[in-house]
Amino acid sequence: MKKELMVLLCLFCGGEAWSQSVESVKDTVVQQSTDKYKVETNRFFDNWFIGAGAGAQIFFSDHDKQMKFGDRLTPAFEFYLGKSFSPGIGVRLAANGYKLKGLTQNGAHSTGEVFDASRRLSKQEFKYYNLHGDVLFNLTNIISGYREDRVYTLSPYIGLGWMHTWDKPVESGISANIGILNSFRISDGLDITVDFRGSLVDDKFDGEVGNRKWDGLLTGALGLKYTFKKRNWDRSSTTVIRYSDKELNALRDQLNTLANDNEILRKQLAQAGNKSVTDVVVEKNIIVAPVLLTFPINKSVVSNEMRVNLGFLAKVIKEGRAQVKYRVTGYADKGTGSRKTNERLSKERAQAIYNVLVKEFDVSPSQIEVSHEGGVDNMFYDDPRLSRAVITIAN
Repeated sequence: MKKELMVLLCLFCGGEAWSQSVESVKDTVVQQSTDKYKVETNRFFDNWFIGAGAGAQIFFSDHDKQMKFGDRLTPAFEFYLGKSFSPGIGVRLAANGYKLKGLTQNGAHSTGEVFDASRRLSKQEFKYYNLHGDVLFNLTNIISGYREDRVYTLSPYIGLGWMHTWDKPVESGISANIGILNSFRISDGLDITVDFRGSLVDDKFDGEVGNRKWDGLLTGALGLKYTFKKRNWDRSSTTVIRYSDKELNALRDQLNTLANDNEILRKQLAQAGNKSVTDVVVEKNIIVAPVLLTFPINKSVVSNEMRVNLGFLAKVIKEGRAQVKYRVTGYADKGTGSRKTNERLSKERAQAIYNVLVKEFDVSPSQIEVSHEGGVDNMFYDDPRLSRAVITIAN
């Protein structure tokens, strides 16, 4: 009987050791969002654009209404440099100008040509420029969602600037600008644009103060806009860790078999009258493969998809041996953000995963160790999105 018990114990211990060496198999699946309003932001040097255009402009001051509309039109030129921060929001620094025509009563910027002697009006002409910064709102993308191959987009904008004329009498003033930029896509990075803009400046800008508080300028220009690479926006994605049902079921079957063997062995020991051995306990010890959880750029918020995977992980941890510890390590994409920012971001991501495991799923804090690595180079498949992550692995 003692030999039989020794054989049973050896078989039992060997089975337990074998069960501890089994690891569950996982698949990594990157799921791309189909939400047209949800995209990932790009790096600072992406989505820059330049543009230029030419058209016509007309000036509105104290006496200009006496002059025919067509006689007041002058050529207009513009150039701008800008950046889109998202499909819906962008900024640009623009310069436009050339010369303006109108009428003067006090002789400011007069060409010397009399227009109406009875009213002491003469024609005026002066050169100017308007340097302004604008905030553009891509209304089409904001309302209809981002679409890479959209042909037409409508972008209202507002801005402030500095308007200056260098012909004597020299004047300068703050300009308020509002307009609409219409863009027509002709290739991946090139658009035809139609820009309509209205500007306001102080009444003294034309060298004459009248009954108006503001002088005005209306401009229309046809142009081209070129956007540098990277010019598009990636859809938001979530990396899902899927464990093989076959492997998980096999582990469950092994645990059930060992539990049954334990019960049989306990009964045999009791029948043998060995009072020094009261029970044999089979410890459930499941060692899981590393778990990868990815975050959107510059974010450390745990999504609901991550919580689902963390819930599965927490169940496995709690069903295993309490002595097994798991390391939660945070990472950030080295190519995005400063070293200080990536250090903070990787730490916040690791802490966020720790908080969910411990505070939401009741995993023992003694089983979790938290660390962070700051910004790292691409860890998997040369894809920076997989470096904005937290990896959980058993020590």
